[in-house]
Amino acid sequence: MRSKKKSLSQKAAPAGIWHERLRYFETRLQDLVGTIREFVEIESPSDDKLAADRMGALLAARFQAIGGTARVHRAEEYGDNIQITFPGRDKRKPVLLLGHFDTVYPLGTLAKMPCRIADGRMYGPGVLDMKSGVALMYHAIQAIQAWHGSLPRPVTVFLVSDEEVGSYSSRAITEKLARESAAVLVLEPAAGLRGAVKTARKGVGEYTINVKGVAAHAGLDPGKGHSAILELSRQLIAITKLNDLARGLSVNPGVIHGGTRTNVIAAEAHADIDVRIKSAKQAAMMDRKFHALKPFDKHCIISVEGGINRLPMERTAGVAALYKAAQTIAQEIDWNLEEAAVGGGSDGNFTAGIGIPTLDGMGGVGEGAHAVHEHIAVSELPRRALLLAGMIENA
Repeated sequence: MRSKKKSLSQKAAPAGIWHERLRYFETRLQDLVGTIREFVEIESPSDDKLAADRMGALLAARFQAIGGTARVHRAEEYGDNIQITFPGRDKRKPVLLLGHFDTVYPLGTLAKMPCRIADGRMYGPGVLDMKSGVALMYHAIQAIQAWHGSLPRPVTVFLVSDEEVGSYSSRAITEKLARESAAVLVLEPAAGLRGAVKTARKGVGEYTINVKGVAAHAGLDPGKGHSAILELSRQLIAITKLNDLARGLSVNPGVIHGGTRTNVIAAEAHADIDVRIKSAKQAAMMDRKFHALKPFDKHCIISVEGGINRLPMERTAGVAALYKAAQTIAQEIDWNLEEAAVGGGSDGNFTAGIGIPTLDGMGGVGEGAHAVHEHIAVSELPRRALLLAGMIENA
């Protein structure tokens, strides 16, 4: 954030304008809900390229219809990533609106988990994480155009197809666009029902420990075998000692595979392990620890794959300045906007990690991401849209 830039309060709109803008979104709430429903009812699992590409094509067309220029970044394994650029009157750097349209739900989930509204909540696969966030981008841009006739500053929208599986096809593009931008606003869900924006996220890594043992008949030659499963178990007990919750470090062996039959001493086994870190300095330390593992049984062979995929999003001065700007907007409508540090990672980790001011959790408010009860609070949508519109103008 440039030091000579005027503060939000210095360039604030006339008194009462923020309440008028809130009413603008309140009177158009059903349009916003309709857009979210449209997006949710087009299933787009990360691992189904055809389905994801259908969603991407729709989004490109929708944003182009309101004046954006779409660019499709082709991907082989996952869906194509979609970039939409909007010109602005000012010569400021663009603000990057970052999000994803892939979901964790397999094709066909909609049949048993339909998009519906009940008791003020909107349910459906991906409604919170994060198709409501993509819809908020669309309606916020539309609103600013209605208020000003055009966008006062350039805006770049980047919609990723593989965030839920590591962002391998999109990361380099995300970082390039971030470097060209003044700030990044990530439309991932808010933190909890209090609707806090996210000013810090843990870093995320995944390691696989592979063990090769020596097979033998469990009944005839038990003494000749060296169990890969037993060795892996010892390794997992050892790595759990790396947990240090007070320092923000956690290690979770989440998936284990090994052996072939109960009467065979296992020749192979492996475990997939989730790692969370609080600071960038911890990444190298954890990597050293994993790659320094030695077998307890000298007849077994250990290999380690993986690493830290997302460095932490730390609460830098740039992040704090964006949060302060968001707070200022929220206060105009008597909203005490809180901040939160969370354990999950997002593509905001990438942009913050290269030093670009980033504010995450700008999307929908709800609960149950990745679960059958995933939902958003419909009543929160107008002020989330207002906040995003204000930040696009002022970030």
